[in-house]
Amino acid sequence: MILPSQQIAALIDAGHIRLGDEGGQVAHDALPQTLQPASLDLTLGRRAYRMRASFLPGTQARVADGIKALCLHEIDLDSGAVLETGCIYLVELQESLDLPDVLSALANPKSSTGRLDVFARVIGEASDRFDALPAGYSGPLWLEIAPRTFPILARTGDRVSQIRFKRGKPAPLRRQTVSVDLSPGLETVGYRARRHSGLVDLRGIGAHSALDYWEPIRLTSISGQGGGLILEPEEFYILASREAVEIPVTEAAEMAPIDTEIGEFRAHYAGFFDPGFGVAEAGGLGSRAVLEVRGRDVPFLLSHGQPVAHLVFEALAEQPTELYGANGSSYQAQGLRLSKHFAD
Repeated sequence: MILPSQQIAALIDAGHIRLGDEGGQVAHDALPQTLQPASLDLTLGRRAYRMRASFLPGTQARVADGIKALCLHEIDLDSGAVLETGCIYLVELQESLDLPDVLSALANPKSSTGRLDVFARVIGEASDRFDALPAGYSGPLWLEIAPRTFPILARTGDRVSQIRFKRGKPAPLRRQTVSVDLSPGLETVGYRARRHSGLVDLRGIGAHSALDYWEPIRLTSISGQGGGLILEPEEFYILASREAVEIPVTEAAEMAPIDTEIGEFRAHYAGFFDPGFGVAEAGGLGSRAVLEVRGRDVPFLLSHGQPVAHLVFEALAEQPTELYGANGSSYQAQGLRLSKHFAD
């Protein structure tokens, strides 16, 4: 089962999750900002490395070996640094783990990260998989960051990824199909990212003009019978699901591809939903899933109502003490919604 926030807090108190950079401790009153209903935000450390290539250390090696072989130069994030598009960076995270043998961990980019078209994956020591830490993992954590469309201004302490903890090997409770909303009746069905835009400050919430970075996709951009959108290769789009999404208070969900052969596009980057998303009692009635879509290889016609992903639901060990959005959230009750960094 997936651990809720109160059990993650207990892991922190017991020293199984260590907060802070290079042995320092984050004050306990900082926990509410990083602790989510069923996950923990991971924070960037002080050092980043510009890499020649992505890599996994493998079960017989350490991350330091890959840095030694592939690092181009070291970057200090304390005063902020611009991470450029088309480049790969490896950043040490402030958190580290010393998990009990019965617990494993999975990571994914935060919603805002995915909506900025920033590719982000967690790496552990002696790891042969991205975003997955085995049961009993003990050691530091690293984050590979590759901005695709917008350069980003990043600093020590910024939250780009999140991690959740599992006991045993949970079986999915059920799946919900997610399809895309490209109804001809909508004035704006999505947004296409403008290339060669300015940088995005990760701490600049609502500080960027949306139209400087995004082109609204309106009815004049729709083609094909019944409504549809032609995805251009290597262009990035923000779209919305046709269905409302509701995550029960004792469950969490992850968005997963339906099939690798559904078409020439990728439909999501982030895709983890905390308990309470879309739930009426937490102010989320009618919430939609936002789809981070990138075209591939050849132009592809995406049709209204076309299935693009599954929501895979898993049980929590117990109900979290606080639901997603109960104390405010950028994405609760969302429809078609850009990252929180952009003003409407």
